[in-house]
Amino acid sequence: MIARGDHPDQAQVARGDHPDQAQSPGGVHAQQVERAELLVEMLPYISRWRGKVVVVKFGGNAMVDTALTDGFAADMVLLRQIGLAPVVVHGGGPQIGDLMARLGKTSEFRDGLRVTDAETLDIARMVLVGKVNRDIVGAINVHGPLAVGISGEDGRVITATARNPDLGFVGEVTDVNTDLLERLLAEGLIPVISTIGADAKGQAYNINADTVAGAVAAALEAEKVVYLTDVAGLLDDVDDPESLVRRTTADSLAARLASGRIVGGMIPKIEACISAVSNGVNSAHLLDGRVPHVVLVELFTDAGVGTMITRDRPTALQASH
Repeated sequence: MIARGDHPDQAQVARGDHPDQAQSPGGVHAQQVERAELLVEMLPYISRWRGKVVVVKFGGNAMVDTALTDGFAADMVLLRQIGLAPVVVHGGGPQIGDLMARLGKTSEFRDGLRVTDAETLDIARMVLVGKVNRDIVGAINVHGPLAVGISGEDGRVITATARNPDLGFVGEVTDVNTDLLERLLAEGLIPVISTIGADAKGQAYNINADTVAGAVAAALEAEKVVYLTDVAGLLDDVDDPESLVRRTTADSLAARLASGRIVGGMIPKIEACISAVSNGVNSAHLLDGRVPHVVLVELFTDAGVGTMITRDRPTALQASH
């Protein structure tokens, strides 16, 4: 009787036999078969990327969405567990902006970069090193005790100089010391880098996270550098979400940049992609960080998503990813 909870549909669900799920002749749900097929699809990519360094720039709205952050953290642990060597570089623009607003300061941007006076630099250091970095490390370590948070100032990982006097304490990367990063990777750990660097005299600089990710990827001779953004990738027409550029080259991007077709916050991303692939990184990827597990979809499925940038015309092997 239904009063006893013996509804036919409930009995089916208890056995895992939902009436809406088609079954194969052996009684296995079609959804289960699809999941198994996905695992098989992943296998050659797991083999291909095993032991490779993948630098992932984590930023944008994905950082302020708890569910997306948790999914990203789980993805990084999965990458490490199946043999890849992920390195996380994070920004913190929304969080810096929020604290500045609460303190009564107004953010000013030029070509996608935040103008940074001494007070803004202090705010950026507090937010990036003391708050955002710890949050990401904590989120990753929930899924496995693997993440180690560092600032670019630690071990002089990032040496910087002023990018432009008009921008204040906004830095340009002049050197990446990989010793500390390589030691962490050799121990099977996941470095999580906040983007504060310093010059030889110890003066700190706030550095755009896209720029740092590209520089770190090049210094580590990474297989890939992945940028999580708030759009699907590079668009031919910023007003047309269907105009996604799926594959392009560094030279083509440089031409777009010179023509003025790339503006705002996309400028440092594109500059970083061009620099990374021109300095030995096999490919750069612009992905929509608002999509759950988008890094896994890009790395381990045949379809791929977002925009892939290579130095030259993609080879047959690169073309799949």
